[in-house]
Formats: sequence, structure tokens, C-alpha cells
Amino acid sequence: MTVSYHYKDAEIKVSPFFDERPDENNVSVLVIHNISLPPGQFGTQGIEQLFTGTLDPKEHPFYAEIAHLRVSAHCVIRRDGRVEQYVPFNKRAWHAGVSSFQGREKCNDFAIGIELEGTDELPYTTEQYQALEAVSEQIISLYPGITLGRIVGHNDIAPGRKTDPGVAFNWAGYRQALSKYMKR
Repeated sequence: MTVSYHYKDAEIKVSPFFDERPDENNVSVLVIHNISLPPGQFGTQGIEQLFTGTLDPKEHPFYAEIAHLRVSAHCVIRRDGRVEQYVPFNKRAWHAGVSSFQGREKCNDFAIGIELEGTDELPYTTEQYQALEAVSEQIISLYPGITLGRIVGHNDIAPGRKTDPGVAFNWAGYRQALSKYMKR
């Protein structure tokens, strides 16, 4: 049986901002993020442009501040639940930055990053939670080392530097939905 490192229902978009993991069999953390570009605006091409290195710094004042960044995530879940995948799960996406989980630094080495189109304060959509559950189920089946206690927010691995997915994220509902797929 062939293993696919792409989410089954994702629209594939290729980011140049990834590389090989030190040990692709050692993936053990799932990190939930949020993003909106420009900040607080949804449905734009800004996220795709940022993750593919094509963001035009003249298009918006905020873009001038971030156009130089070389960042990516494995998947982005749009407000309507559509999933875009930028990096295969077995490769190292550049989503965590300076980070640490349980004393281990460089979370990109052993984590998968999922971005929700949103902000810290605005509730995420039902469609996003449904898609996040489905993507998470596939990731968990590929990497059984990801347990409920190893699914975290960006704020958990970069405290003081990052706040996402924010107070609007329904951790209890998400973990409850996932509990049927995994051990604690």
C-alpha cells in the first residue's frame, strides 16, 4: 500500500519553503496556527502568495513588512473549509520559528503545522472545524505518536512570541472530536 503525505481532499499548492526533516519518522506534534492576510481580511490571495514567495510588498502596507519572510505550513484551512496543502506531511514546513516543546527546540523538525484562516478573537467556522478534524485524523493515522497531549497551539511552543490560534479556538470541542481517533 502506498502512503500519501498529502491530505486526500486538499488542493495542492507548492511552497518552496520546506526541506527534509532530520528524521521523517519522528513526527510527534501537531501545531494549530491562524493567519489572515492582510490581518483580519479573509478570502484574499495573501496567504498563498506568502507561502509561495510571491507576495507583492506594494499591494498592502503590511505586506511590505513580511514579504521577505520564508515561511510555510503543511496545510491552510480556509473559512469555507477548503484545504490547501503547501508542504507534504513528511517534509519540514517552516511554520514554528523559534520554538520549543517539552524541552525540545526546533519544532519544525518534528511537528506538522496547520493554519486556520482567521484571527485570535474571531470564532472559526463549523466548516473549518470539520476540515481540521478530517485533516487531523489522516495525520494521526500517519503518525501515531501524535496524541491529544501533543496537539498544541503556536502559542504553546512559542509563548510570549505567538498568540495563535487564540482565545476563539474551541480546544475542548476539537479534542473531543479527535478523541475517537487516538489514545490520550
